[in-house]
Amino acid sequence: MLKDIKGAIFDMDGTLIDSMWIWTKINIDFLKKRNIKCPENIKEKIQDLCFEDAALYFKNTFNLKESAKEICDEWNNMALDEYKHNVKLKPGTRKFLNLLKSMGIKIGLATSNCELLLTTALKENGIYDYFHCITRTDEVARGKNYPDVYLLAANRLGINPSECIVFEDIFPAVVGAKAAGMKVIGIYDDFSSYQKDKILTVADKYIYDYSDLIDDVI
Repeated sequence: MLKDIKGAIFDMDGTLIDSMWIWTKINIDFLKKRNIKCPENIKEKIQDLCFEDAALYFKNTFNLKESAKEICDEWNNMALDEYKHNVKLKPGTRKFLNLLKSMGIKIGLATSNCELLLTTALKENGIYDYFHCITRTDEVARGKNYPDVYLLAANRLGINPSECIVFEDIFPAVVGAKAAGMKVIGIYDDFSSYQKDKILTVADKYIYDYSDLIDDVI
């Protein structure tokens, strides 16, 4: 799977780190503070949205007085302590990053998360220095269901998109990465497990953790 690959681009939440549970908790706590019960289907409603669009969905759906930016800022503040103390790497992450490094494959990050949270999570887990570049969706015109952020990552790595492989846990992002002309590996996460069958229709491979790939290479 890594033959002829020169660059590996990773999503962060749900792909490198086990963090999606935090956002479920934040959705509940954020609305509870406003005496609003969190709908059971909220995950499905915002799963495919970028961070800013999810905030706009909350604003419009729950008639909130805050702007989308203010909602994003509050969410990030709520998440910071969790990212600093309770977010851990997904199984096999560090070993796989070491393998890529030993193979001379450049490593990039493509995330919808903010700079503060991504830096906190990567540094607290000791993997920040593995990355040759970090790209965020707020640096491009469109979200992860489009190729923009992946193409920016490839450009910063200095690698042709066709020589890049992307790791993602949600279906719209898999679609966006494939549209960039890259190989894509879907990775299991509890939060997006219901999308597995859809991911399999687009991704080049689907794994449950990185040991699946390590065993193929070693």
